[in-house]
Amino acid sequence: MPRERLAVAIDVPLDAGERLLRQVQPYAGVAKVGLSLFVEHGPKAVQVFRDAGAEVFLDLKLHDIPNTVELAASRAGALGVRYLTVHAAGGRKMLEAAIRGARAGAASAGVAPPTVLAVTVLTSMESDELKSVGVADPAPVQVERLAKLAKEAGAGGLVCSVKEVAALRALLGPGIVLCTPGIRPAGAAMGDQARVDTPAAAIKAGADLLVVGRPIYEAADPAAAAKAIHDEVAAAALPT
Repeated sequence: MPRERLAVAIDVPLDAGERLLRQVQPYAGVAKVGLSLFVEHGPKAVQVFRDAGAEVFLDLKLHDIPNTVELAASRAGALGVRYLTVHAAGGRKMLEAAIRGARAGAASAGVAPPTVLAVTVLTSMESDELKSVGVADPAPVQVERLAKLAKEAGAGGLVCSVKEVAALRALLGPGIVLCTPGIRPAGAAMGDQARVDTPAAAIKAGADLLVVGRPIYEAADPAAAAKAIHDEVAAAALPT
């Protein structure tokens, strides 16, 4: 269903986020809880959206030594989230630790384990910025390198820009979730994103889950904005 393929980024205060979810819930079935909400409210920031009937995407982008990540992922898994992000650049041992921890935490709480999504290259980064941190290859090459590493480690999905989706789908096949932030409807401002594209382009390229934040929560009518994106996803997913 298109609704299950649209995650709204709740990058607003918690009370405003609850109101936002009520407005967009007919069109977006996933609530993305990021660092700002989780740092301020902790597990409550997950529970309020779960109680409201949304799947929760806990976007913590864990990146630390394997033991620390395993412990954090275990706590996250116990919260009953649908998705959990970690940085693929943390390496295979860290990724395996995250997956192990998430599964153990979920089992201890009697909930389904989250899909661990490995973040490849942030959509705010382009090749010049990658060079500044020691990565000589252009962004698409680095994305594919990290994607293969993450799949080998057992990650259930990847976070990448729309620009890399088609190549990753061809490389990795249908059995892995491809999540695309940096989604911008035609005419929307890019903000601090660099590698962006439209909802229709993401779906046609092979994306499974789209993350949309500012084009929805900064809209004069968030429900209408979410509906427009939902309808674009639905149309793009129709067979041609």
